[in-house]
Amino acid sequence: QVQLVESGGGSVHPGGSLSLSCTLSGSVFRVVAMGWYRQAPGKERELVARITSGGSTDYADSVKGRFTISRGDTKDTVYLQVNSLKPEDTAVYYCHANVYASQSTYSVLELWGQGTLVNVYS
Repeated sequence: QVQLVESGGGSVHPGGSLSLSCTLSGSVFRVVAMGWYRQAPGKERELVARITSGGSTDYADSVKGRFTISRGDTKDTVYLQVNSLKPEDTAVYYCHANVYASQSTYSVLELWGQGTLVNVYS
């Protein structure tokens, strides 16, 4: 019953911007981290940005200075502001979360969203 729901993808010209959003629905004990991955045809899925429950952030070198990850006040939503988009940013972007399902488990669960397409075209 726990899901990640994404929105915000679209088509833009180089230099354009988009705001991606992902919301966690359902009950979990604790969210450890949330982030965004992307995958282009013929490429491996790669980490784009990640934010921990304490607010620490990490970015792929290719997006530093252009993308910004943030969390909402409830900590159930994560955003990715993507600026100065380049054609090589074209990919399906997936929301991701590491969570503890309950207080009694030591296992970290991984959740994936359905993906949202970002298309940067000339």
